[in-house]
Amino acid sequence: MKPEEIIVNDRMQRGYHYLLTKPAGRCFHPDFSPDLTPKQMLELGVFGGKYMTDCREEFPASWFKRAKLSPLHADPEMNFFKVSASKPLSYWIEKGWIRPQDPRGWFQWYCRYYMGRRSDDDERQIARWKAMRRHVAQLKKHCRKGDLSCRPVQRQALLHWAYDSTLY
Repeated sequence: MKPEEIIVNDRMQRGYHYLLTKPAGRCFHPDFSPDLTPKQMLELGVFGGKYMTDCREEFPASWFKRAKLSPLHADPEMNFFKVSASKPLSYWIEKGWIRPQDPRGWFQWYCRYYMGRRSDDDERQIARWKAMRRHVAQLKKHCRKGDLSCRPVQRQALLHWAYDSTLY
């Protein structure tokens, strides 16, 4: 595969360049097997619909055809479970979890990784994704399988990390 250069110019990044070196949706690290694609996440409803409203040109138009988006502000009603399960970006920055190459955080990293970018931050982000698995264990321990009314905030948070919490 010939690498494709992507140049980003949106509200949070100007002139950021990266290469797509892997085919979209394939050749993932063996420890990384998300349940959901970015497109599926956007269609289900994540991040109050606000997350990807100003950077659509970077990603396939098909991701946004049925995406639940709220351009003006985050709206928990846009989320699959109709609850807020997010902290503000300032919280993530304060914790040191945001890196300059992905100023929007994990989901931006995942979208770019899914498209074929590989970076020196992959192992850290995959470790963070794996750590969310503990929430799946909590759903299995405390909820009847298929009871989507049980722990909706925890279920929504799992959706934000590409876990299909409707399966548990």
